[in-house]
Amino acid sequence: MRRNITTEITIDAPPAEVWAVLTDLPRYCVWNPFIRQAGGEVALGERLRLTMYAESGRPTTFHPTVRVCAPGAELRWTGHFLVRGLFDGEHFFRLSEGPNRTTRLEHGERFRGLLVPFLGRLLEGTARNFTAMNLALRSRVESARATS
Repeated sequence: MRRNITTEITIDAPPAEVWAVLTDLPRYCVWNPFIRQAGGEVALGERLRLTMYAESGRPTTFHPTVRVCAPGAELRWTGHFLVRGLFDGEHFFRLSEGPNRTTRLEHGERFRGLLVPFLGRLLEGTARNFTAMNLALRSRVESARATS
């Protein structure tokens, strides 16, 4: 079984500026309401340490592997719960330049595995968490531009 979640937002800054904030994992604790703790090297094949706080507020730590790292364009990582095939996720951020040096951010995840049909409410909350993260990212990037 599969399920996809995709969210989008436009940020008033070029992709390089959005990328810089998105990949500065140690500073996630300052601005990110969803992934509040993050570490590791954002590089192809590297494992990250991400602590996510769902709507319930209960933290969950994952150790996904970076699968795509194209600066200013795309970041993608994959992970799974317990064993592969039970509940797997491919998380992605795609950045593209829009008019007037803006960035269109597409942020989502592709879920697959045996547990997907039973996690509908959890996945609905995940979409809201992605939207909250997008809004916080936009605020962080745009406020940094205003002060520089």
